[in-house]
Amino acid sequence: MSLKKKIVLSFFISSFIIAILIGFEYVNFIKIKKEIKYLDMSDTIRSKSLELRRHEKNFLLRTDTDEIKYVYRYLKELKEILSQDRYFDDNRKLLVLRNKVEEYEDQFNYIEAIFWKIQKELILFKQSHLSYSIFFPLIETTFLERPFINSKLLEDVFLLSSDNPVIKDLRELNSKISALRKIGEDIIIISKELDKVAREKVYSFINLSEFAILFFFILFVLVGLATFLFVTSSVVKRLQLLIDVVEKRGKGFSAKMAVLPQRWTGNDEVGILIQKFNTMEQQLAQREKELLQSKKLAAIGTLASGVAHELNNPLNNIYTTAQRLIKKMGNECPAIIKNGLGDIFGQTMRVKSIVSDLLEFARGRDPQLKEIGLNNLLTSVYKRIGSSINTEKIKFVLNCDPNNERIKADQQQIEEVFINLFTNAIEAMSGEGILSVNVESEDDLVKIRVSDTSKGIAKDTIEKIFEPFFTTKNKGTGLGLAIVFNIIQKHYGDIQVESKEGKGSVFIITLPKRKK
Repeated sequence: MSLKKKIVLSFFISSFIIAILIGFEYVNFIKIKKEIKYLDMSDTIRSKSLELRRHEKNFLLRTDTDEIKYVYRYLKELKEILSQDRYFDDNRKLLVLRNKVEEYEDQFNYIEAIFWKIQKELILFKQSHLSYSIFFPLIETTFLERPFINSKLLEDVFLLSSDNPVIKDLRELNSKISALRKIGEDIIIISKELDKVAREKVYSFINLSEFAILFFFILFVLVGLATFLFVTSSVVKRLQLLIDVVEKRGKGFSAKMAVLPQRWTGNDEVGILIQKFNTMEQQLAQREKELLQSKKLAAIGTLASGVAHELNNPLNNIYTTAQRLIKKMGNECPAIIKNGLGDIFGQTMRVKSIVSDLLEFARGRDPQLKEIGLNNLLTSVYKRIGSSINTEKIKFVLNCDPNNERIKADQQQIEEVFINLFTNAIEAMSGEGILSVNVESEDDLVKIRVSDTSKGIAKDTIEKIFEPFFTTKNKGTGLGLAIVFNIIQKHYGDIQVESKEGKGSVFIITLPKRKK
């Protein structure tokens, strides 16, 4: 993954975490808002329930009829609240409370009715029992607080029967007041439970928000820390390493980075930069090697040119003199002299051939480019070699697509390249084996692979084969492959050799289809 994608991914992860936190807190805020509203409602219900009970007790304890209107007022307010906020009735407690309030209202209505009825009965009863008038203020002020005791008092003091309407009403009043108080207690308990549940929910959502903020903050810090560590440990360190290597390279050190672990390279921009630097180092090393080879060849060429020029005249004289002597002596010449002159003539021809190679190597003329067909050229070269070397046991295999085998090159020089390569391959196979030539097209390049089935080239000599005067043959100048190397270089191409001992050798030539 590229560095840009990694940074963008880190940014999106951080943004995603923040978005989740914001979304979560927004939803949680709505829930808290709802629960606070429910808490306000439950707190209002609890407060009004307490006020209801307070006015109820004032009415029952002091027989204060002014409290009746307050009781009905709070009952009305409670009913209004309970009828409007069913949305919050998650566990149906509000419905239960509403039923209790309605039940409470029914009971209170009945108690009020009995209260006024008893008031009238006590007025009538007081008129008929004036002798007991001392008891009436006590009865009138306490019959709501203790209706049963007052009924017993009327039975014991006034000798009233249990069937008396006043006695029956007081006892029924006692029963209703007990029921009213029980319902009132239930209302208080339920309202307190509602308030408690509401507060617990609010606190739970607040705690959840606190936990979420802490959790996402830690997660955000960890992501940020991981990104920071990645940038510092991976990107910065690799960039610093690259800076150090470039500085060393600038001072002349050959600093390759290919030995670094895979994690140092990777597929991001810094890794690609390191890989490109390694490739550049390899290319520079190759170019330096080629430059050194070219300089070496140029120096040797200059020397060879001078030496060949100095040797050429004496050799011509020796050659001419030996030829004249052989003609003049004719058949009368003793065999020993004739053989000696023949050796002089033969060795002179050999030296002249070496001098010719030196001159050819030294001249190194620039190629005269024209369009040529590789298929015909390679076939022609092999046939020409067959006239001077025995190729009966050589199997020649040529794979060349006629549609992709035309290049611009110097035909004479390219022929010389393949004459040298084919000759060396046939000699390396001792005249028996397979000589294969494979031509492939790659964009604007042509790659030619010349392979043989010889014993191969030893590892300690493979890097020296293109050097002038280096040869493993008993006879030879060691200039053939040096000339090949020069020709390929002047055609802006490249030549490489691959060889395994006992499996043969492959010369790989890469040439442009057109001059660069």
